[in-house]
Amino acid sequence: MNKYLLLVILVFAASCQVTETLHLNSDGSGTIEVVELRDEHSYMQLAKEEYSKEDIFKDTTYVFKDYFKKYAETFARTPKEDQNVYLRYADVKVHIKKSSYEKEFRATVSQNFKKAADIIDLYKAEDYADNIKKNYALTAEEHYYKVSYDYVGSRFNRTVTITDSIQLKKEFDQIEKIKTHYKGYKLVQSYVLNYHFPRKIQSVSNPLAKISDDRQSLLLQFLLTDCKQNPEITNLEVVLEPEAVD
Repeated sequence: MNKYLLLVILVFAASCQVTETLHLNSDGSGTIEVVELRDEHSYMQLAKEEYSKEDIFKDTTYVFKDYFKKYAETFARTPKEDQNVYLRYADVKVHIKKSSYEKEFRATVSQNFKKAADIIDLYKAEDYADNIKKNYALTAEEHYYKVSYDYVGSRFNRTVTITDSIQLKKEFDQIEKIKTHYKGYKLVQSYVLNYHFPRKIQSVSNPLAKISDDRQSLLLQFLLTDCKQNPEITNLEVVLEPEAVD
């Protein structure tokens, strides 16, 4: 592995904050947003003298369906089954900012949904946009799990399913190697679920979840490297109090 690629992996796995924020309405609709933020103090420790040499500026916002038009010729050559996957992302909004001058490296991916089952796997949005641009096949992806959501009655579920156990093992082993590079460093590598509900929370499957005083929201935090090695630890079931009957 070359030095630059190793640094990229280190940055994501050892100096990144990922926050998934969900707001669920009483009718089951809502919004979801995933923010990946580079922690500058952590990155500075890893990059050392390279930190001051950065010269990057990018500030881009797009709605996923814009890529269907912008790269229409490429999209037309994409296999139909791949097109059907990408079309589910049509209304997803992406904002990417990379500024070595302001020291802000942030990617924000968001979606409005009518029901929780419509929420797509936002963690794949940037890769899929790149696929459309470069005409890459979905089969070339190295994603090894998928995230899905559901809200039925008073029960909300976030479910992670492993789709490629071989790739998971490769990722697990790679993270183990990476850990040796930042052992002893004080780094921020958080993965946070920040969920807001229309009624009070009755119970949560993960006992580590911190429920707000009004019992209508929760925070659940993990180490990002733990989540990449074992994505299923982020599975969550939240049971809300029954809806009041007039």
